[in-house]
Amino acid sequence: MRPDIVPGATFPDYELSDHLAKRRKLSELQGQHPMVLVLSRGGYCPKDRRQAEGLVELHRELEVGYCRLVTISTDNITQTNEYRSGVGAHWPFLSDAGRIVQKDLDIAEYTDPVNNPMIPLAIVLEPGLVIYRIYNGYWFFGRPTLEDLRQDLRAVTKKCRPDWDITTPELKAAWQQGRKELFYPYGKTYVQTLGEQD
Repeated sequence: MRPDIVPGATFPDYELSDHLAKRRKLSELQGQHPMVLVLSRGGYCPKDRRQAEGLVELHRELEVGYCRLVTISTDNITQTNEYRSGVGAHWPFLSDAGRIVQKDLDIAEYTDPVNNPMIPLAIVLEPGLVIYRIYNGYWFFGRPTLEDLRQDLRAVTKKCRPDWDITTPELKAAWQQGRKELFYPYGKTYVQTLGEQD
């Protein structure tokens, strides 16, 4: 993998076609929220399908926790739709049939020349596409568990939400003074992301 893709760095803002063939940028899909980005071999891989099936359960939590989930695979649009529908997913799947991400990040899975996929990774992103954690899933148990992702998202959300602990005297005073911009969803970040729903 590219040496600059490390925690604390900004992940590239790739623009790819989603499962509906609409061009989408990662920054648009993320908005001002924490995000889990899954770089997948594709729907042909039983490990990737099993991981996606587990993420279906977590996605319900992500929705109520104001977090995002995106999958990118080297599948074409038809395969991307089959993969997404086959696992019962309801988050954006992006198609990278041209291997743009694979080549740019230098993550070609050279042990599989037949399918030419990318090495499966799960990347937890802070707002602004800032990398918080990277999981290498070449071996299945290198992938994050749902609990790993919950813990990562707890840490990221705590960092990016100023109203994480609303019991502090400072936040109580701010609320009483009408300074609601410090609170989600009243702050500017909510207004900026109203139109980002899929």
